[in-house]
Amino acid sequence: MHMADALLSPAVGASLWAVSGLTLGWCSKQLRTDPRDHLVPLMGVLGAFIFAAQMINFSIPGTGSSGHIGGGLLLSILLGGPAAFVVIASVLTVQALFFADGGLLALGANIFNLGIFPCFIAYPLIYRPLLKRAGSEPSKNQLTTMTVLAAVVSMQMGALGVVLETQMSGISSLPLVTFLWLMQPIHLAIGLVEGLATAAVIAFIRQARPDLLHAFTPALSAKAVASRFPTRVIVSLGCAALLTGGVFSWFASSSPDGLEWSIARVTGQPELASGASPIYKAIAQLQQRMAPLPGYKFAALENNTSVAAGGRSAGQQAWPAVDTQTSVAGVLGGVGTLVIVVGIGFFLRPRRARHQPHT
Repeated sequence: MHMADALLSPAVGASLWAVSGLTLGWCSKQLRTDPRDHLVPLMGVLGAFIFAAQMINFSIPGTGSSGHIGGGLLLSILLGGPAAFVVIASVLTVQALFFADGGLLALGANIFNLGIFPCFIAYPLIYRPLLKRAGSEPSKNQLTTMTVLAAVVSMQMGALGVVLETQMSGISSLPLVTFLWLMQPIHLAIGLVEGLATAAVIAFIRQARPDLLHAFTPALSAKAVASRFPTRVIVSLGCAALLTGGVFSWFASSSPDGLEWSIARVTGQPELASGASPIYKAIAQLQQRMAPLPGYKFAALENNTSVAAGGRSAGQQAWPAVDTQTSVAGVLGGVGTLVIVVGIGFFLRPRRARHQPHT
């Protein structure tokens, strides 16, 4: 559901940049007073994991489309809304700047759609109330049901956001009703898969370290949450991120994602041409210069090889697409995301420490 610049007008794109930036500022302020000692490394490894997980598009049977998880709900359940928003914004920024995945003008919109809806609507207004109603020891089936419901609502709101932002921009010929009726059902299927995947990860962490689940223990004292550093969970998530980005990414579907599929059903093409304004050309050139691995490939090698997945048509692609370039991109992107998130966390950490009461 990463939007391209061609869908947005400069005014709408800039407005969503501003909204997302202000939200990031507020979240950073909240993190300065967070007492959890394990928060920074957990944010970093989860950022790497979500980056890698988003590389894996899964097929939607009977549609010719595919989708990938957003990750915002999983991050919120583990970290809380503010920390989760910082992580998902970091993931999307790394994707846009280093891999040209999602437009630069559209970066604010992508952060808004994939961050605000799960972190500040689906999690606090749907997941947490359902969890409270289920009692102190919800069953596995209850947890799965509430997780799937929250994920579906989050994904549906994100898809609706894409449609409305596109229509407000007024620079594409995508008809509102047709675009809406294509986007919502396909992202319903994607939301169902994300909900089940999120529930599986939550079940693992609940078994290993239930105190790490912010949704279960939001009011724990600093002493309680710092009793045992979650080394095993962090190492497990780190290994999962490396395996996902380095190996499991070979198994990603080559079918267009839900947004590309919806656009193609309307226009016959999976992407729209950028506007004629010099702004679009300048932004595209800037992104091209900045991204060392556009499309998760080495730009210098992609044009000189006939075996890279990016150089074949969808019908010619082998599956699994064993590709060293994809593996390197997955590992580097995960490590880069981890470094950026941990750097942000440690930048904020001294400010948090000054707000903690002395013992």
